[in-house]
Amino acid sequence: MVTVTMSKQNSSHRLTLGEALARLPGPQGEQSVLLFEHGSLVVKLYAPRGSDSQTPHSLDEIYVVAQGSGEFLCSGARQTFGSNDVLFAAAGVEHRFENFSDDFAVWVFFYGPEGGEAD
Repeated sequence: MVTVTMSKQNSSHRLTLGEALARLPGPQGEQSVLLFEHGSLVVKLYAPRGSDSQTPHSLDEIYVVAQGSGEFLCSGARQTFGSNDVLFAAAGVEHRFENFSDDFAVWVFFYGPEGGEAD
């Protein structure tokens, strides 16, 4: 079981992968679900089915592969990935997942200022 434990103002929240997946797809067929926000940090679970049509985001992103495998295309570079891998996409950079397994799901961590962190 994969879990995320989050604390805010002396309170603690625990979320399992199963609980997050049960919230997908969203009411309008959303492939991601918001799980937690604190300051600039936004945590989501993303589980596209069939294809990934995301566009570049205004914040830096860290992906942690919760389950599944596939290929990550980012800035024209293609990398294979599997469960527990960590992937990074800078703000504004074109990226997407391709050739991913049917059970594919990633924890997504958006953070930092609009336009991304300075190099």
